This record gives sequence, C-alpha cells and structure tokens, in this order.
Amino acid sequence: MSNRLVAESSPYLRQHADNPVDWWAWGEPAMAAARAQGKPILLSIGYSACHWCHVMAHESFEDAATAAAMNDLYINIKVDREERPDLDKIYQLAHQALTRRGGGWPLTVFLTPDDHLPFYAGTYFPKEPRYGMPPFVHVLQQVRAFWNQRRDEVRSQNAALAQFLADYGSGASATDALTDAPIQAALAQSELSFDPLHGGHAGAPKFPHCPEMELLLDLAHDTSHEPLSPQERGRGEGAGEASDSSPPNLHPAPRATFSRGEKGKEMVDLTLRRMAAGGIHDQIGGGFCRYSVDERWEIPHFEKMLYDNAQLLPLFARATGANNDKNEARAGGESNMRVAHDIVAWLLREMTAPGGGFYSALDADSEHEEGKFYIWQRDDVRALLTPEEFAVVEPHYGFDRPANFEHIAWNPVVAVALEEVARILGITPEEARARLNRARARLFAARSERVRPGLDDKILTAWNALMIGGIARASRLLGAPALMGLADNALDFLYKTAWRDGRLCASAAATAKLPAYLDDYAFLLDALLECLQCRWNDRDLAWAIALADALLERFEDRGRGGFWFTANDHETLIQRPKPWADEAAPSGNGVAARALLRIGHLLGETRYLDAAERTLRAAHSTMQQMPLGCASLLRALNDFLRPRAHVIVRCENGVEEESWRAALAERPSQPADVYFIPANPGLLPGILQVQEYSPGGTAYLCRGTRCQPPIGEAETLAKALGTGI
Repeated sequence: MSNRLVAESSPYLRQHADNPVDWWAWGEPAMAAARAQGKPILLSIGYSACHWCHVMAHESFEDAATAAAMNDLYINIKVDREERPDLDKIYQLAHQALTRRGGGWPLTVFLTPDDHLPFYAGTYFPKEPRYGMPPFVHVLQQVRAFWNQRRDEVRSQNAALAQFLADYGSGASATDALTDAPIQAALAQSELSFDPLHGGHAGAPKFPHCPEMELLLDLAHDTSHEPLSPQERGRGEGAGEASDSSPPNLHPAPRATFSRGEKGKEMVDLTLRRMAAGGIHDQIGGGFCRYSVDERWEIPHFEKMLYDNAQLLPLFARATGANNDKNEARAGGESNMRVAHDIVAWLLREMTAPGGGFYSALDADSEHEEGKFYIWQRDDVRALLTPEEFAVVEPHYGFDRPANFEHIAWNPVVAVALEEVARILGITPEEARARLNRARARLFAARSERVRPGLDDKILTAWNALMIGGIARASRLLGAPALMGLADNALDFLYKTAWRDGRLCASAAATAKLPAYLDDYAFLLDALLECLQCRWNDRDLAWAIALADALLERFEDRGRGGFWFTANDHETLIQRPKPWADEAAPSGNGVAARALLRIGHLLGETRYLDAAERTLRAAHSTMQQMPLGCASLLRALNDFLRPRAHVIVRCENGVEEESWRAALAERPSQPADVYFIPANPGLLPGILQVQEYSPGGTAYLCRGTRCQPPIGEAETLAKALGTGI
C-alpha cells in the first residue's frame, strides 16, 4: 500500500511511496500532525542519485520492523534536497553546529514538533551496527527517550542553536577600499592544496572545483592594467546612490598584485587532463560523474549530475582555446574539444526532455548495484570487438591491468595515450583513432542493452540555467554556433513553463508550485547575458532586466548587503540563509554579484553596480576567512576591481556581424563581454539608445565607465582588446 508520497512531483519522493514508513511531505499538514500528537519530527533529506540514500532506504525504510518504530515514535518527513534547497541548507548548517562536523546525504535530523528546531542530527545510519555507528532503531529509541525525559535540556540547546542560526553570516560589511587580498590568499591556498601528480586538491575523495578553476583562468588571462578608480568603475559622483550600509568608496583601491605566471593555468590544465583520462569521465558515453573516491580520478560514485556537467562543459571549452589543442589529442587523455563535444552528445542523448529542458540526474545504481551499468569484464569486451579493435582498446582503457573496480571488474580509464598505443602497434595515430571510435560505438551499443540507471526527470530552473549558460559559452569558445539551438530550446522551455506573471518557479513543469530561489534568478540572469553574446534577442534582454530587478526587490538585504537565498515572501523557516560559499553549484551571491556588474555596465545602470558592491562588502570577511571556498565571489571581486571590457557592436546584417566576429576570434584571450546588436532592434534601454550604427558596423568599447571613441573597423577593435585600454 502506497503512502502519501505517491502524489508528489519529485521522483525521489515517489521512490519512497511504497515504503512501510508513514511518510509525509514537508508542509503544514505534517507539522499539524506533529503538534497534535506531541511527536518529534524525523526529517530525512536526500536525492535520487545519492548512493547512500538508496542504501539506507533498502536497509531501513523498506524494513517493516524499522518502519514500525519510525511510525510509532515520530512524524516522518521526506524531503528532496534538489527540490527544497532552502531546507537542505538550513538543516545541513544545523547538523554542522550540533555535531561539529560536515554533513551530507542522507541527512537525518530530529526536530521539535512546535518550532522545528533540530536537537539531534546525523547522516547515514546502518540497520545493524557497523562503521562504528549504532543501529538505526537504537538511535530512534534513544533520541525519543531523550526528548521525553530531558525536554528542558532540548529547549535550552535549541535556544542557543536558534541564536547561532540567526547570527550566522551576518558579520559587518567592509567599509574600507576593497582589495585583492582575499584573491591572493585563495591563490596561495590553491597552490598549497594542489596535487601535482593528479591535479585537483590533494587526497581523496576528489571533487571538481569548477569555480576555483574558473578563477585561476580569470587571473591567468588578466592583462597588466591597474585597477580602475571608483569613479571609472561607476561609483563616482553622479553615478548613483551610495550603499545604505557603507559610505561611497571615494579612493582608488591599491594596485592589485595578481600573479601573472602560468602556474594557475597549468594547474587547471593538468586537472582537466587527469579528469578527462580518469574513470570519473565516462569514456564510453561521455559526461562526468559527481566525484572520485580515490585521488587518481579513477573510480567515481557513478551518479551523473546536470550541474557538474554544466560547469565542466565551458571549462573544457575554455581550456581548448587556451591550449590550442582543437585538432589533436593531448598526451595522457582526450583533447579538451573532444571531451566538450562528448558532454554535449551525452546531454542531447540522455538528459534533454522533449520540450527542450534538461533533466536533473542519472542514478549511481542499477539493479541495486552501484556502477553496474558502467563497468566491464575484460572477456566481454574482447568478445564484442574485432582483434584489431581490442588491440587498441585493451592497453588504452587499461583492460590489460588488474581490475580497478572492487578487484572484480574494470571501469575504463585512459591508461596509455592513444599515440603511444599507435606507436607500440606500429600503426598511424589516425588508424588508432578510427579503431577506437569503432570500438567505442560497439561498446556503447552493448552497454545500452543493460538495465539503465534511474533518471531523475525533474527540470530544475537553476540547474537548467547553469547548463544554458555553459552551452552558450562553449558555443562561442569552440566556434560552434549550432550549439545555441540546444540552449535556445531550453531557454524557451523555461520561459514558457517556469516564468509566470513576472516570477520564476524553482522547476519548469506544468505542475510547478515551488517559488524560485536566489540561485534560480542569479544563474538565469547570468545565462541570459551569455546567450545575448551569442545572438541578440530583445525578449532575453527584457527578461534579464526583470530578473535583475527581482534580485534587488525580493532577495537583497539592503541593510547589510548580499542576497538571501529565499524571497521576501517565502515560507517562514527557522533561518533565512544568505549563503556565501560555493557548494556543488556556484554561490548564488557570487554569481549574482558578477552578473549584476555585467548587466550594470552593459546598460549603464548604477543600481545594479551598487548592489554588486554591497554584496562584495557584506561577504568580504567570509572571503578573507575561507577564500578558496568563495571562488565565485572572488571572481566577482576581480571583476569589480578590474572591470571586464564590454563591447557593443552595431551591425546592419549578418555579413557585417560575421566579419567582426572573425576579427575578434583572432584576438588574445582576455576577459571581455561582446554583444552584437542589430542596427535597428526593438526598444533599447539606457545607454544602448545612444549607440548608433555606421555603414560597415560600429563598435563601442568600455571598461567600467571609461570608454573609447566609437570604432569603425574590426581590426582596430581587436587590437584594442588585445592591448587593453
């Protein structure tokens, strides 16, 4: 018999619909039941692709005896952390405060029935005692006994926890001139934690830290111009209101001292090459798994998340341009361009909904076994391939080495570079590539006959926006304008299904009911600015302005600066988070600040520039305390201190635009936003109205509020961008 979760929209919640646990979804009916029955709440937070969530479900939630104890002692609430990131952020922080260690999933939290504050927390609990942990039923009994017998202690602890949650992240804003000190600290930490053999952070498990890699590439590509004065950045007299929380910054920041060396780029290059060669990268079907359990990127937890691939796609595309490896495979792994295109192929094949949006995740498990869909037996591979193909595949993917997955099977990795395999076999690299491509096709076809991992078909606004922006960047960096069709389809889908009466929903579906969060607005604003650089669209400009205005009206803390994670009319919870640090996805505050700087300079709109500065001032103490955890905010700080060049090119037709794009494609790589606006578009706001068109095209080049005279030749613009202004 199904429980209440059978009617929920989340695939993760529906996975638990047949549990004997009397599950509730989060909401007032569950809270009312807890109050009426005087039972504490057992809150379980997880997500569909989480391996240990499945383990706990199979061991405990599907077990009749365990379920009976849960039902007798608690009101049990199941939450999808991807659908309710607000709840997850709050209760992960509460877990950290209660246990003095990091959290994770599944998150298991016990709440008081009236104020919903947690008094005990953990993550995975086994059914039987192991890993040094007590059995789950014992935990259930002991926690309920503590609630029954020591309620005064619970109330006292909860009062302290409530104060901690209220004070968290509310430090004073910086009032002095902002400097690059947190950026320099992040660079030092990044070098100190770097694994010079395998890339990434030393040790295991190993996660892609995409905002950190983007920051390192930003700094590697910086030119040597000095930071602009506050007036040139758009903060001088007459440039807009001063921040509510701090006086205007009337003095130039000290000269920045960013490293000009190749170190950061080399670190990113090594990390991406090792990731591409590792088992975290699906060598047969493309795309990347969430993280590696070892330091070599060899064996992952096999879930594939949309947000990871959304961040890795533009990174590999960016590295392609930086390393000039568009045609040849690099030693030790696939070329960055090939990896980027494989991500797109996976996205189109497995993650794109019929309406154009993107699904959320693929499970780690199939047939109740982690990785079963992806691993191989050597003899099975041999039987599927010709002898000539196997001669290439066996050494290239490491099938001639001991089994690397639990000593019984092989997860393919690039063990020997293809060029080296060709040399050993006495064939050309082109022939080796042809054999490998044929072998991959055969292996992919055979793998497709297996039982597939579960698909979480939620279409989340924030994650779709991350991917849309990633595709747009990749389209420009790879010189592949056809990719924009994929981004535009998803963008149109969001506009039709997630944008309602001037407000966003957190998911794109006919039944979407949850209001959007900071990440939804910030990531989508950033994605629209990326798309506008690929092709101009009046609707998207108007949409971007509406999103930027909503950030200021509904999410900004005007008193202290920065943006709350929830809107000002959101459900009242035990905390209103204002997250600064990057997590699996970039910090919404960091992305918002950076996007507001970009649209503020595009439109000459100082309201947006002021809000971005208030955010950076509010976050400054956190950036100093944990710089490497705030890479997205540091990218925004870098753009504030050293504004990106922004360029508007007015063209009458596609032929003119292509000639300008071709000239700009040859310029040295450095931060710049370039928008090609038709000579006769629809209504344009603000400063865009005065930028006129001359036959052949006219460009306007600015950095901050410092602009050059109109430029009439593409080569002149390319030279100016190459030398700085």
